[in-house]
Amino acid sequence: MVDEYRILVEKLHFWFSDFNVLKNVNIKFGKNKITAIMGPSGCGKSTLLRCLNRMNDLYPKTRLKGKIIIDGKDIYNDNVDIFKLRKMLGMVFQKPSPLPKSIFDNVAYGLKIHGIKNKKEIHCKVEKALKDSNLWDEVKDKLFKSAFELSGGQQQRLCIARALAVEPEILLLDEPASALDPVSTAKLEELLESLKEKYTIIIVTHNLQQASRVSDYTAFMYLGEIIEFGKTAKVFTNPQNEKTENYIRGKYG
Repeated sequence: MVDEYRILVEKLHFWFSDFNVLKNVNIKFGKNKITAIMGPSGCGKSTLLRCLNRMNDLYPKTRLKGKIIIDGKDIYNDNVDIFKLRKMLGMVFQKPSPLPKSIFDNVAYGLKIHGIKNKKEIHCKVEKALKDSNLWDEVKDKLFKSAFELSGGQQQRLCIARALAVEPEILLLDEPASALDPVSTAKLEELLESLKEKYTIIIVTHNLQQASRVSDYTAFMYLGEIIEFGKTAKVFTNPQNEKTENYIRGKYG
């Protein structure tokens, strides 16, 4: 179904304490494609996303069974460098989360964390990230003003710039437009379309229209399972599972 993929998930189960959140998840995420994961609240979408960069490791009493293979390597092997893994998989969260710093320092933050000290290099990478996130023209004259002066949509693109600055290869977005107005959402969706030339992108969304607009592939999740997965146009126009069809028609969600 996906000819060239970056991420392979096989027989994945995940538990928070005794609660089985993910159940036998099998999916491939295509290289330089946008894959949308949709489904009702509480179905495991965000948990699956956080499994991909091992952010769930930060929670107590969690357990995982199965494999997640990125570029041929199982990321849950004991010898995996989690710091490098999370650098490779940039993540943007549901609500814009700028740091209480200037616009420039927000984008530079990750670079400094990763040990880059050369000021010229930092400036070049910050400028590139802001350009790649379609924010440069809007902020180039106020780089050292507070990030909190930006609109919600600009703050979210700033968070994307912060993720891009450390040069990831995969972008994980957890409902990135849920707190945005329609104009800001449209700008974000245009940005994602341009970014897939360089990145593999996975976006969790409960917005059916957004999934249909921005993604190449769509997965529908329900109660911890992937019910259906395929090319977006086919999933939306000719779903193969009754549960998928009911969700698309708004019978539950």
